[in-house]
Amino acid sequence: MNSIHRKTILEVGILLKTQQNFVIFGHVNPDGDAIGSTLALYHYLKSKEYNVFVIMPNDFPDFLKFLPLSSDIIIYEKQKKEAEKIIKETSLSFYCDFNEPKRLGNLSELEIKLDSIKVLIDHHPQPSKFVDYSISDTSVSSTSELIYEFISQVENSATVLKEIAECLMAGIITDTGLFHHNSSNPRTFEIIANLIKSGADKDLIINQIYNTYSYDRMKLLGSSLFNWMRVLPEYGSAYIYLSKEVLKKYKYQIGDTEGLVNYPLSISGINFSALFVEHDDYVKVSLRSKNSFDTNLFAREHYKGGGHINASGGKSFVSLSETTKLFTKLLSKYKSEIIEQ
Repeated sequence: MNSIHRKTILEVGILLKTQQNFVIFGHVNPDGDAIGSTLALYHYLKSKEYNVFVIMPNDFPDFLKFLPLSSDIIIYEKQKKEAEKIIKETSLSFYCDFNEPKRLGNLSELEIKLDSIKVLIDHHPQPSKFVDYSISDTSVSSTSELIYEFISQVENSATVLKEIAECLMAGIITDTGLFHHNSSNPRTFEIIANLIKSGADKDLIINQIYNTYSYDRMKLLGSSLFNWMRVLPEYGSAYIYLSKEVLKKYKYQIGDTEGLVNYPLSISGINFSALFVEHDDYVKVSLRSKNSFDTNLFAREHYKGGGHINASGGKSFVSLSETTKLFTKLLSKYKSEIIEQ
């Protein structure tokens, strides 16, 4: 972490003492890092007896609801009046694990009217300039890692509360895919060691996240790979496409397709993978790569999305069938970049 970020962290740490009401926002369709980072910051601010709330645009996967105080998270889709009242009274707001207001989904229009000091803590590239203070670092594994740096520097201690450690551990584990990507920096493992010293049970957290699947989710996984995966070896690519009918058949719940996009990358010679999931008004697009192919640029150019070099997402606003056809056509344009020479 560079000196500019350290200076910003200390400035925000001082600023905390001058404010009364805090809101921590996470992005739409929150994943493990969004939940882990926001809850960790929530625990920290509560421990200082601040008036603080966490607000998510929509619900999050059940396999993350074991995290301490996850039941305190306010879901805007379900609790609009409560969320709107809290937001109106906010004096300082944190934006964790996203760097564009549009990632707030239906909350974005309400947030624009928010008259508060705004602090960004995030690790995605190309942040938009909508905040007063920015702690943005693309070199770290996750936003949870940045939250650890924030808390440890403000407190001048490598040790954090056990509840904070558990939330941060979950965030780092999920955003690195059990350390399969975005985890080559030794600092990440130094932080993991400090979280374990702080009381986080690594094995228990991994078990809760990865070994509590429902029977229907396992059937969806098997069916996805057997029936709905298409491999295109000439382009070093593969994709999985899931219709609303398929999701309904397997009693889809939020989080059931989490990690599914990574499976095709286990095939020899496949460097680029996509997952297309049909919803009522759009097709959700998830992209992964295992070489230098930049999925962030691909998502921004074709799916109005973004993310990281090797993990990104966006949306398609044509039919599922048309989405997969257009994707296949695009591959010829990017063939030389996808296939390692």
